[in-house]
Amino acid sequence: MYEKGDRPSALPIYLQISEVLIREIAAGRLVDGSRLPPERELAKQHGTTVRTLRKALAELEKQGLLERIQGSGNYVRAGGDVDSVYSMFRLELVSGGGLPTADILSIEECDKSENFRAFGTSKRGTRIRRLRFLDKRPIAVEEIWLDRDAGAVEPAHVSDSLYRYYKMKLGFWVTRAEDYVSIGTTPDWAPAGFGKPAGASVGYIERLSWAQAPAPVEFSRTWFDTDVAHYVQRLK
Repeated sequence: MYEKGDRPSALPIYLQISEVLIREIAAGRLVDGSRLPPERELAKQHGTTVRTLRKALAELEKQGLLERIQGSGNYVRAGGDVDSVYSMFRLELVSGGGLPTADILSIEECDKSENFRAFGTSKRGTRIRRLRFLDKRPIAVEEIWLDRDAGAVEPAHVSDSLYRYYKMKLGFWVTRAEDYVSIGTTPDWAPAGFGKPAGASVGYIERLSWAQAPAPVEFSRTWFDTDVAHYVQRLK
């Protein structure tokens, strides 16, 4: 069992920056055709070097979200599907966007509960409990269950994006998900840093996620603070 302690590896800095910009575009805070600040200024805003920033911008350009015009600047090109690390992360700050990060509270293999929505082929699963942040603000606690037959989770290699970990380390990728959104109460294991005490009324999401098999491979439960975050689903 993994307990909170050593911080697992976060996403590389250039991917963090590209994800911030992608979520800003998705939230409408960076609109199609708008010109980004000069690269040196943008690098300073994100606390990085121009070289690292350019790697982030190259990611956006590769996805068709940025047009780089020599001698003029970098222009947003919004629209279309985006292969974002957090493309299925539906929580945003009330003001829009926000970079998702997470602190792992525990990772443990154990028996599934009969009260869960049916998923996977094993009677056991890997339970991952996390405190989620957007732009370093605590916004949710979540409990993710990965079917044991999908593979063993190595805590030292888990990053802020579990879906990226599944693809890079376990050899499968999540292709779709179903969310069931309602109202719930903060679980008793939530840390004080969440800001909502046990039993408090919060937003609640249950999710089933599918990979390349007919049965869902993952089941998750998320309790989020509606004072600071909203669930957002954009239809195109």
